Amino acid sequence: MVGDMGAAPVDFHCHLDLCPDMRAAFDRCDRAGCITLAVTTTPKAFGRNRAMAATTRHVHAALGLHPQLVAQRAGEFALFEEAAPSARFIGELGLDAGRRFYPSFELQVQVFERAMAMCARLGDKVISLHSVRTAKQVLDVIERTGAHRTCTPVLHWFTGSGPEVRRAIDLGCYFSVNEQMLKSPRGRSLLEAVPLARLLTETDAPFQSETDGPRAPGDVDGAVRLIAESHRKRVEEIRTSVRATARALVEE
Repeated sequence: MVGDMGAAPVDFHCHLDLCPDMRAAFDRCDRAGCITLAVTTTPKAFGRNRAMAATTRHVHAALGLHPQLVAQRAGEFALFEEAAPSARFIGELGLDAGRRFYPSFELQVQVFERAMAMCARLGDKVISLHSVRTAKQVLDVIERTGAHRTCTPVLHWFTGSGPEVRRAIDLGCYFSVNEQMLKSPRGRSLLEAVPLARLLTETDAPFQSETDGPRAPGDVDGAVRLIAESHRKRVEEIRTSVRATARALVEE
């Protein structure tokens, strides 16, 4: 996973519990020294992920309620509230206005705003955020709840416009990027606008896919290469920078 690229990798948004072999996925990331944020899609899934992450040095479990599942799982929000005080990492949260999920959009907003307001009150959370066709709305909630003042929002696979990227930077957001998104025009534009110190790599495993098959957790070499090309730096410099950024977020 690391190869000859120097610093160990960072996968700041992946779904280890949705991989074919959850235990093997956790072990793979940990053996590679990969700083990994294992997001969850429902509060019920968090307990198992947290227990497994506790057996590792480098994997961190995040408490989530995925917007695509809000219609079915909003009733689990009480579990989210119960677990949130002891959860340093939150994710995946956010909004999704894609055609399949738009019918639940009003409920998504209610749940997301409650979750972000709670995070803002508790403070010291690193929050991985989903924003399909909802960049403005997600940034509005971050700002309205004040979560950017007490927590660290990390925008996962963010495809907002240029002004929305600049607004997110001004709010103190970080960005987790993967190879697939960086091959798109929006992804390339994001790299041109975002300071290197705000960039993290991710795979979104097992969901990111390329012509040669899905990316395994920790396989961020392609994303690192594209960041290096955009910032005109050596690959090893990007590895080192992303690693330092991730370490600062997980160790604060």
